Amino acid sequence: MPPRADSLLNYDNPVLVTKRPDKSSKDQPLKLRPQQMPWTMPPPPQPPKTAADDANEEQTKQLLHAILPPRLWIEDNKLWVQQVSTIPSTRMDVVHLQEQLDRKLEMKQGRKTGICPIRRDLYSQCFDELIRQNTISCAERGLLLLRVRNEIMMTIAAYQTLYESSIAYGMRKALQAELSKSNMKTKMSDLENEKKDLERQLRELKSVHAAYEEDEAARWQVEETKHSDALKSVTRSNQQLRAQLESIFAAKVPI
Repeated sequence: MPPRADSLLNYDNPVLVTKRPDKSSKDQPLKLRPQQMPWTMPPPPQPPKTAADDANEEQTKQLLHAILPPRLWIEDNKLWVQQVSTIPSTRMDVVHLQEQLDRKLEMKQGRKTGICPIRRDLYSQCFDELIRQNTISCAERGLLLLRVRNEIMMTIAAYQTLYESSIAYGMRKALQAELSKSNMKTKMSDLENEKKDLERQLRELKSVHAAYEEDEAARWQVEETKHSDALKSVTRSNQQLRAQLESIFAAKVPI
């Protein structure tokens, strides 16, 4: 399928491969035949170059193509190759790149904050275009920017791995909390049932205790009555015996 035509990275015109490579010839260099597409413009006239300029330009092209590999796609059973542009950029190109970035962010509704794949993809394309522009003017600057880009990608990959790990850890903790919550609900239900059973036993014991207190109060009343009657009987007997004893003492004493 054809690659995206709206990339912020500037490419040359597509080139048709004269023969599709098979597995046996994958290590062989591709034979390319440039095709003038209907929308392409003829290249502007270039001033005469020296052999040193040609060597430097060829070296820059090789370095640029190593940093930013070409795009490959198959259309109508034909293999097409599109390499990044080696045309130097001007100040207006940079301004146009910024305008394109802002327009695409707005058009594709890229979020301004948080994790947004759309914003990340567009900024990656913009950074690749800046690498292309700087590599053409200064190869060392382009290599340094490539190093910065790789470091940023490694950092983002590390943060993404950390984020995914934290999400997985959070999910595990949420599942554990849900399981613990279910266990706590079961335990609470068991404790509620145990509480109700203990309350029922308490009511029964209170009823038994009340009945026991009534029985004890009745028995105590009976015992109290018996004790009072016995005390009265003993007191009466004591008084009678005392009266008899006094009468006997009175009879024996001489007047």
